[in-house]
Amino acid sequence: MLRAVHVIVEGRVQGVFYRVSAREKALGLGLVGWVRNIQEGRVEIRAEGPEAPLAEFLAWCREGPKEAQVIGLTIQEAAQGDLAPGFNVLD
Repeated sequence: MLRAVHVIVEGRVQGVFYRVSAREKALGLGLVGWVRNIQEGRVEIRAEGPEAPLAEFLAWCREGPKEAQVIGLTIQEAAQGDLAPGFNVLD
């Protein structure tokens, strides 16, 4: 079963390779989607894939790379099927 989520990550998550690390983790898990920096030092993620790999990715998002300090994660269910193949870092 596929699941799609929209995630906002708060904390010290910009300038610590969060986006690149999230992309590598997502690709390793076979997920599709994108990640980008947004206002107020947050990171926005849209990800889709099978339930188990997506759950593993969300667990990773709560920690991030070692330089990050995640203080909050907001997860909302999203519509499935509107993502391009791969997992992209957006500007």
